[in-house]
Amino acid sequence: MSLRRAGASVLSTAAIAAVTGLLLYAFLAAESERTVGLVLVGAVAAVAAGLRSRVLPRLVGAAGPPAVLVGLGVAGLVLVRVFHDDPFVLLLMARALLVLVACLGLHVQLADAGVPNFAGAAFFGVGGYTAAVLGRGGLPHPLVLLASGAAAAAVGSLLLLPLLRTRGHYAALITIAFGLLFRTFLEVNETLGGPQGLKLGGLQLLGWSFNDDRRLLGVEFSGYAFYCLAAVALALAAVWLVRRVERSWIGVALDAVRLDETAAACFGISIGRWKIAALTIGNALIGVAGGLSAMMVGFIAPNNFTFQESLVLVSILLLGGLGNLAGLAAAALIVIWLPEKLQPIQEYRYLLFSVLVVLVLVLRPTGLIRRSVRRPFGSVAG
Repeated sequence: MSLRRAGASVLSTAAIAAVTGLLLYAFLAAESERTVGLVLVGAVAAVAAGLRSRVLPRLVGAAGPPAVLVGLGVAGLVLVRVFHDDPFVLLLMARALLVLVACLGLHVQLADAGVPNFAGAAFFGVGGYTAAVLGRGGLPHPLVLLASGAAAAAVGSLLLLPLLRTRGHYAALITIAFGLLFRTFLEVNETLGGPQGLKLGGLQLLGWSFNDDRRLLGVEFSGYAFYCLAAVALALAAVWLVRRVERSWIGVALDAVRLDETAAACFGISIGRWKIAALTIGNALIGVAGGLSAMMVGFIAPNNFTFQESLVLVSILLLGGLGNLAGLAAAALIVIWLPEKLQPIQEYRYLLFSVLVVLVLVLRPTGLIRRSVRRPFGSVAG
């Protein structure tokens, strides 16, 4: 019986990875707007048919979330191999993955604990500027990335007192004000480059520079391929961490705080403690993603961390469906990739993107995929 279940899990994982990989490959390889549109229509039809026939839920259930995660990671590695010498596609993949990691941080804050954060881009910038400053001091870059997350969490602690004393729209306004103040601080601070920003070196690991093109196993890989691999590893680690938090008693406490603070307090749950935990974990993930992104791009400036960028992160969270990691990943790919693939139609691509956002919010108020129901003993359905 166990062998049969193991075989079903392997086959289900392989099927999910193959279908996902083919859809992503078709979208990334598409050159014309018509091809992009056909791929999107095909992807929506395939997902809708899978949900309606219950084939997709059965595959996910048979494989299990950890196996699905491994399968998607393998699909990502295959795509890196396929587009090994295409810097634009590799950069697009890496950026989408890093944005996904940042949105996972917001997911812990808003979807799990109900704490609004409209300053995601600011904490992304804290991580990037930390990497720019510490990267010049000879500190090993893995430690620089960890320091980027720690710095974002530490700066976020400045908002703890006002956020704990407010709720709802007032708490959201506090984060908006912080984002605006952060950008102003960067623009007037000449030590951090002022409006011109800072340049920084690429990621290095054990003397290996990720900026250099390398030939491995007879294949010439662009430097962005290695950043993409690092982003894949970071995204998988972030998803694993978020799932572990949600499936533990910590996730139960965060759920209680989000659903009803008064009832949670009556049962002895410390509201302040768990809000602080959610803010710290979320900002740390955003900071690490910001640090790696800055190293990949090689330049950082205040204009990269506007309120508009924060709204993009929040829109990804809402479009994917609050509380659903699969929907979050799909929304991140759509929001980051679609405008770039529709560049030939110039400014009209933003009009199309805006219409898509409105349609999703009107037709699917819960997002692309609705939140799954928590099962007893701290596990999460699906």
